[in-house]
Amino acid sequence: MADGTEGFYFDELNKVRVLEPEVSQETTKLKEECKEFVDKINEFQKIVGGFIDMVDSLAKEVEKEKMKAIGSRNLLKSIAKQRESQQQQLRALIAEKKTQLERFRLQHESLQKVESDQNEFIEQFILQK
Repeated sequence: MADGTEGFYFDELNKVRVLEPEVSQETTKLKEECKEFVDKINEFQKIVGGFIDMVDSLAKEVEKEKMKAIGSRNLLKSIAKQRESQQQQLRALIAEKKTQLERFRLQHESLQKVESDQNEFIEQFILQK
């Protein structure tokens, strides 16, 4: 019911309106569409917020696992260095023991020679009597 007299209009309830009925309907429709759009944007923001929280949580877990891996790698390097140090110590000990063995072998040979000389002296001494 668009009875128009100089910018005044009557709607279907016979209320006086300043806007044309089509413009009023389009404005109302646009308002509803805007409300739906805002609702969808809010829902989207909630979803994105949840996604961001999940990604942050995963990032923290990854960082934690990364730190554990770095710690394990450092421990492994430390163990390897300790093992290398132990090997060097054992090589030095082996060299020392070889030197000691050679010294004992020479001493044994010397003592055998002394024993042999003494036995020979004893035999000669017994034969002289």
